[in-house]
Amino acid sequence: MNIHELKSLFIQRRNYSYENVNELLDFAKMTYIRNEISINDFRQIVRELELLGAEIPEVEQTALSENTN
Repeated sequence: MNIHELKSLFIQRRNYSYENVNELLDFAKMTYIRNEISINDFRQIVRELELLGAEIPEVEQTALSENTN
């Protein structure tokens, strides 16, 4: 799956268009957790979304860094 397919899937499932790339990032995470996309596709989609300005929320970043220490 690529970012264009993810956008189409988002619109199909949610019945509305996404408002920002962070919303697509959340949707990508959900589809990965549900095992609907591979880890390689997920990583590529995350990279592309980050290039478009998607960001992990501050709270989530803090939790991630605490878990790795």
